[in-house]
Amino acid sequence: MDAKLAKKTTTKKVASKKVATKKVAKVVKSAKDDSTAKLRIAVSAFESKILDLSIQKILETAEKYDAKVVGPVPLPTKIRKYTVLRSSFVYKNAREQFEMRTHKRLLDIVNPNAKLTEALTNLALPSGVDVEVKMM
Repeated sequence: MDAKLAKKTTTKKVASKKVATKKVAKVVKSAKDDSTAKLRIAVSAFESKILDLSIQKILETAEKYDAKVVGPVPLPTKIRKYTVLRSSFVYKNAREQFEMRTHKRLLDIVNPNAKLTEALTNLALPSGVDVEVKMM
């Protein structure tokens, strides 16, 4: 019975990853047609509201410098669950459960110029937002 349950949960996870990779593949195909140089920005945060505000700031700075932006593409939310015993050793049935959700978005900027990259590096984003920039 447990093996069947485990198979069902793994197929659900794989299905959500396949959907996300299909979206990213569409973004990559459309970006490859236009140009060879692009910036790929992966933004992640624990709170989705703060993440959306930081994405909005990035999009506004890209608009100022007339850059073509593909995205943001929402990637699957990573959920980490932790179970902790309330007591030190006696009451095993008393447990607390915690979870951390990590929200992610993906942006592609096609043909970035030097002014745009400088503006993005000087951009002040709220704390708790992790930004990874790759040149492709």
